[in-house]
Amino acid sequence: MPIDESQNDLDVSGVEEKLSPEEYLNPLLQRAKQAARPLSGLIAMKKNAALMAMADALEAREDTILEANEEDLSAIEENPSHAAMADRLRLTPSRIADMATHIREIAQLRDPVGESMGLWQRPNGMRVGRVRVPIGVIGIIYESRPNVTADAAALCLKSGNVCVLRGGSEAHHSNLALATILGEAAQKAGIPEGAITFIDKTDRDVVLALLKSNRFIDLIIPRGGDALMDTVTQHATIPVIKHDKGVCHIYVDSDVDLTMAQRISFNAKAQRCSTCNSMETLLVHEKVAKKLLPPLAEEYVEAGVEIRGCPKTCQILSQAKPAQDDDFGKEFLSLIVAIKVVKDMESAMDHIHQYGSRHTDSILTNDYDRALRFLREVDSSTVMVNASTRLNDGYEFGLGAEIGISTTRIHARGPMGLEDLTCSKYVVYGSGQIRE
Repeated sequence: MPIDESQNDLDVSGVEEKLSPEEYLNPLLQRAKQAARPLSGLIAMKKNAALMAMADALEAREDTILEANEEDLSAIEENPSHAAMADRLRLTPSRIADMATHIREIAQLRDPVGESMGLWQRPNGMRVGRVRVPIGVIGIIYESRPNVTADAAALCLKSGNVCVLRGGSEAHHSNLALATILGEAAQKAGIPEGAITFIDKTDRDVVLALLKSNRFIDLIIPRGGDALMDTVTQHATIPVIKHDKGVCHIYVDSDVDLTMAQRISFNAKAQRCSTCNSMETLLVHEKVAKKLLPPLAEEYVEAGVEIRGCPKTCQILSQAKPAQDDDFGKEFLSLIVAIKVVKDMESAMDHIHQYGSRHTDSILTNDYDRALRFLREVDSSTVMVNASTRLNDGYEFGLGAEIGISTTRIHARGPMGLEDLTCSKYVVYGSGQIRE
C-alpha cells in the first residue's frame, strides 16, 4: 500500500523546540561568567550607586512585586498545612521597604574587595601580600523566601561576585519579578549584563545541570530543607557551602534566672517561628522544670504554640501532647515546640549532639563554668549564653545583611556576610628577584 507522504508534512509553526537543561543554562552561565571579570574590578563608588538604584527600583515597582507575590500565595494558601510556608513567602509593602532598606545598608558597608590581609618582606627584599578578592560566580539555590533574591543580589554585587539565582517553584513569580527589577536597575547603573542572573525554570533537571556547571560556577550556596541539601550533596561537582535547616535548642540550666529563662524561651519560639533561627526544642533541667514550665506554657498556649513533651513534661503540663520520636530533631518552622526535661547539662549536650543540626544552640545559666563548657563542647555554627537563638543574624551581629547562616565547617560558618563572599590571593612585589 503506497504511503501518502503528505501526511508526514506536519505543520510545526509556532511549536518551540524543547531545550535540554544544558542548552537552556549554558548561554545564561556563559554571560554570567563573562560578567565576572569586569564586575570584580569595579570601584566601590560604582557598586554603591548601583545598589542605591536597585533599592529605589524596588520601591518604585512595589505594585508589580505584590502582584507577582499574590500569584504565588494564591497557589498555596488553599492548603492549611502550608501556613508556615505562606508566612515565609508573603511580601507586604513593609517587607518590600525593608528589602530596599537592607540594600541601602549594604551600600554603606565597607567594601572588602582589595582589602589587605597582611604584607611582609622577605630577606631577599621581595614583599609578599595577601588581599581579598571576589569568589567569582556564585550559584544560590533557595526555597520560599523572596527576600533572599534581593539580599543575595545585593551582597554578591557589593562583594564583586556574579550571582546565579534559582529560587523555589513556590515563589517563582515573586523571585522573577524581583530579579528582573534588580537586574534592570543594576544594568542601567553600569553593572555588566549577567551580573544578576535568574534561572527562569523550575524543572529539577535544570537544578541538576546547574550543580554540575563547574566550567561557569565557582561556588554553590544552597538554602533549604533536607531534600534540597540531599540533592546538592549527591549531585554537585562544585564546592558547596550549606545553609542547612535550623533545629535550634535552648537548654535551661538548674542555676538560672527563671524570669529571664521564661522571656528568652518564649521569644525564641514565638517571635517569628518560621525562621531557621527560631527554637524548635527546649531542654529544661529537672530541678527547675516544675517552676519554669507552667507559666511558660500559659504564654505558649496564649500565643497559639502547640507543646509536644516528653513523659516528664506531660506530667507537669496538662497542655502538652506526648512527643513522638521524630519530634526531636524536627525543624517545625511553625508554632510547635518540643520540650524535654533532662537530668543535667551533660544529658542536654548529648541530646543536642544527637538531634541538632549544628545551627544555633543556647544555654541559659548563672554558672560561668557551665557556660564556658557549653560554648566549648556544643558543635554548632553559633553557640550562645543567656540569649535567644533568634539573635543569630547578620544584622544583630553587626555584620549587615547575610547570604544565610552557614552550617558548613569550611570557609565560612554562621551568618555569612560580605567578607565571607570573598577569598584571598597573594600579591608579590619584586625588584628582579629569582630563585637561586
